[in-house]
Amino acid sequence: MDARDKLRRYLEQRRDLGESELILDSMTVEEALRTIGAVGRSDRAVAPASARDVGDSGDWRAALASPALPEPANVVRGAQSSGLVVGGGTDELFNSDIMRHTSLKTIAAAVEACTRCPLYKTANNGVPGEGNAKARLVCVGEAPGATEDETGLPFVGAAGGLLTKILGAVNLTREEVFITNVVKHRPPGNRNPTPNEIEACSPYLVRQLELIKPKVIVAFGTFAAQTLLNTKTPIGKLRGEVHRYHGIPLVVTYHPAALLRNPSWKRPTWEDVKLARRILDSATGA
Repeated sequence: MDARDKLRRYLEQRRDLGESELILDSMTVEEALRTIGAVGRSDRAVAPASARDVGDSGDWRAALASPALPEPANVVRGAQSSGLVVGGGTDELFNSDIMRHTSLKTIAAAVEACTRCPLYKTANNGVPGEGNAKARLVCVGEAPGATEDETGLPFVGAAGGLLTKILGAVNLTREEVFITNVVKHRPPGNRNPTPNEIEACSPYLVRQLELIKPKVIVAFGTFAAQTLLNTKTPIGKLRGEVHRYHGIPLVVTYHPAALLRNPSWKRPTWEDVKLARRILDSATGA
């Protein structure tokens, strides 16, 4: 099997796993497959003559040496445009008193006093979130864990330390971003929040995003991603695309706690945060 055949099979495997970005040169998987003439062919298909003529050296770089394919308009480089869209804007969702808050501080106070669902009965502290009130990037996880419940702060402990490193890898600090969760009180035993608990907490998150007006959201973990995007699609297939949450670009990646258990997911997470960074850099005023 020559280099072109190996590259084609590798790209097809990545596409089947739900990935879309080729980190080596920022081409998408589909673009690379079209370049080597492999889209729509079986695993045993051979690239057409135009692709075989380049790359006689057996180097995968030569197989991708043809002119770059045109990039769709209004798409961040390296991302597909077919992401999920939830809502049209953050201001049409709720008519509750929560939506009348004018600052993150008053929302935090409301979270501490919240009795909208039973979680407050078993939690030590509400965890509204922390960070820059004008953050250009917002990190959203599932719900507070034990350490977060004790401290009232989001993403602390080992997972929080890893999140700090992940942000640092794309030149962001915790002080520059805003970090929060879908649910603001810890579910007993770290179980997944129920639909009723999510519904009760949703106005807090939406109002936070409305006040912050970030350029991008990063959803950390399967639960946060599927909840925000209202889908059961596996996280592996949600990654690599730019979704929209009430008008805000949303990128999906693995939760830092999962990376501690599965170090092999660190590379995909690095790819995801680079995508989020590119959205920031492409935004007006970057």
